[in-house]
Amino acid sequence: MAKKKTKPKRSIKPHTLYEISGSTIKRKNKTCPKCGKGIYLAKHSNRLTCGKCGYSEFESKSGEKKSEQK
Repeated sequence: MAKKKTKPKRSIKPHTLYEISGSTIKRKNKTCPKCGKGIYLAKHSNRLTCGKCGYSEFESKSGEKKSEQK
């Protein structure tokens, strides 16, 4: 069988995840409500998800956030 073509993985750029104002550093992503501090939700096109526990928040077209637990 022939080898499958794979896309190269995009690396996460750390400067896009943080906001610096003066002498304080603030994280841009939201924290997971189930896991607590230190675990952040990943941003996708229509949802926010936790990679550890699977918690998801979906955004509808009207802009409301709808949470769903796994």
